Amino acid sequence: MNQAITQPDPIPVTTSRRDRLSSDATALFVYGTLQFDAVLEALLGRIPKRATASAPGWRAAALEGRVYPGLVASPGYAAPGLRLTDLSRREWGILDAFEDDRYDLREVDLTSGGRGLAYVWPDGDVRGENWDAEQFKALHLQEYAARCARIAPALAAQADQ
Repeated sequence: MNQAITQPDPIPVTTSRRDRLSSDATALFVYGTLQFDAVLEALLGRIPKRATASAPGWRAAALEGRVYPGLVASPGYAAPGLRLTDLSRREWGILDAFEDDRYDLREVDLTSGGRGLAYVWPDGDVRGENWDAEQFKALHLQEYAARCARIAPALAAQADQ
């Protein structure tokens, strides 16, 4: 059941891709394709430490024409996901290069305590229903993870710059 009732406080958006990852970034909240071991393994070559978490006041929305979701502000909801905690600076760079340029990186409150950075969908193409992780797993995960493995070297090279 949805647990959150309040809207999250607005958090400033860091718009410059080069500057949006601070050196003290500690936790990443993932709510979509990055919850799957196959995707993390394809991109990073390992599975980071993680814990179940949710983000009150947000939902993982289905996006028009995309197999991945967008995190959107939604009072009364709590987006389920994972909190990744042991990412290296290079891995942060790989994941940041992987995320669509339309996403904003913001800090969100987590029900597991504390806060985490999350890739938030700014607007447009948001469907009324929530993203279905089980449907993604059944229909798209294998092909999606294979695509991630193909692009991982380029993302790593970008992160190394």
